[in-house]
Amino acid sequence: MCAAPAETPAGFRHWLRGNAWRLVLLFVGVLLPLGLFVALAEEIHELENLVFDEPLLLQLRQWTSPRLDAWFVLISRLGFQYGVIPVDVLLVLVLLALRRWREASFAGFGFAGSALLNMGAKRLFQRDRPSLWESIAPESTYSFPSGHAMGSMTLAVVVIALAWPTRWRWPVTVLAGTFALLVSVSRLYLGVHYPSDILGGWSAASAWVMGLYLLMFRGHRRPRWRRRQGLAQGRPSSG
Repeated sequence: MCAAPAETPAGFRHWLRGNAWRLVLLFVGVLLPLGLFVALAEEIHELENLVFDEPLLLQLRQWTSPRLDAWFVLISRLGFQYGVIPVDVLLVLVLLALRRWREASFAGFGFAGSALLNMGAKRLFQRDRPSLWESIAPESTYSFPSGHAMGSMTLAVVVIALAWPTRWRWPVTVLAGTFALLVSVSRLYLGVHYPSDILGGWSAASAWVMGLYLLMFRGHRRPRWRRRQGLAQGRPSSG
């Protein structure tokens, strides 16, 4: 009996060439961030103080100035109610208006799932906020993982994933990544999060969104923004 194509050396090489990007994305985008989150969660669950948390916060404290205060308060607000949340909603609505059903579902599930995961994790770990100094923008909720870091990184990874098949991939990557980084730094500067809260938010967001991407987009279902030949000939497109 003949071996199945995927079971032959040539068939396996063909499968590997077509799926190597998925394996890399699974490892870099899902497994590594998930491992980091689990490692941080174990330390926080055992009430261990991570060696880099307080020294990094105290180092940032030395940079304070009235201008930086105003700048990072603004960035922090843009990283949640005045920026990330409105952009999340607008992006989903635009994708729906464009009849990009799969992309809209990916973005919607990405944003909603990230928010639910963050709220659940905060309730589970119940980590207190830093109290090294009195913040100019105090918070009363739990600390781990950072909601601002997780929300801004979720938005960044979603738009990068959607833009990746286009010529705008690198500008979008730079802008989205810079925004997520600034939002996270603002939370450290304001003294309302530990660095490990930021890493936890980043890793959880990456694992969730990349896992969702691998689940929802396969082969021809990957996001494509050019007009398809079938659409040009009058045949409907699945989006």
